[in-house]
Amino acid sequence: MLPDDTAEVQPPASDGELAGVAAPLSPELADAAAMTDAVTADVADAAAAEAAAVTTEVAALARLYGEPLLKLPNDLYIPPDALEIFLDAFEGPLDLLLYLIRKQNFNILDIPMAQLTLQYLKYVDQIRLSNLELAAEYLLMAAMLIEIKSRMLLPQRPSELDIESEDPRAELVRRLLEYEQIKLAAYDLNTIPQLDRDFVRTQIFIEQSLVPSWPEVEAIDLQQAWLDVMKRAKLTQHHKISREELSVREHMTGILRRLQSSRFVEFADLFDIAGGVPVVVVNFVALLELAKETLIEITQAEPFAPIYVRLAYSPA
Repeated sequence: MLPDDTAEVQPPASDGELAGVAAPLSPELADAAAMTDAVTADVADAAAAEAAAVTTEVAALARLYGEPLLKLPNDLYIPPDALEIFLDAFEGPLDLLLYLIRKQNFNILDIPMAQLTLQYLKYVDQIRLSNLELAAEYLLMAAMLIEIKSRMLLPQRPSELDIESEDPRAELVRRLLEYEQIKLAAYDLNTIPQLDRDFVRTQIFIEQSLVPSWPEVEAIDLQQAWLDVMKRAKLTQHHKISREELSVREHMTGILRRLQSSRFVEFADLFDIAGGVPVVVVNFVALLELAKETLIEITQAEPFAPIYVRLAYSPA
């Protein structure tokens, strides 16, 4: 080995030699690379979970309590008419007859009963196979159609040819026309906009702070208000009614004293009109009591003559 002062100087390494040696990364770059790898793994897991959910949703037959149902239970019972579909639903026999008449462009005033009855019975046979209770209502109308058809086929008697007989279809035509009018009226009513079906009532609350503006009061307004108050005060005055004590005995004594000074006193002069009605009534009662006790005598010279009162005569 050569001494330090005579050591050979090594030439710098070439680029090929530097490529084989990896330089160490800084801590910041290492953390960023680890975070990127974690995010990539999360995205891949989410994509895989979403793909699995879509596959399960497509394969599921239904959802039960929010969970996908992949196969039907072994004990599941499905009624025979659970998936039955009615393409033509009628509200009753008249609705079916009206539909057949309008579909075939029949004249409702001249109904061909043979064709109409045949088409009606075909429909009744179809619904009788599936729903016997519903067919019972239609069978009644079918019997009526057959009766009308048979009455039209029967020949008329010679005695009935001269008399204009009623058409057997008249009652049916009348019922069909009335039903059609009611059905059209119901359709017109149904076209009227209805609440909670065609529109919804909305409520809007607007908060506003308004400063009250009071009107100016003039002197004439105060005067008119004061006059109204005074007018109401006069209408609500209180009256105190006191009871006056009147004694019949006192009036009896007064009448006797007055009769002692006069031999005869006219009946009207014994009453004090100024005392009012109560005094007059009590005075009259006192006069009757004196007459009852035979202390006074009431006399009259002739009919419609003045009545006089005097003390009763008492023998000494």
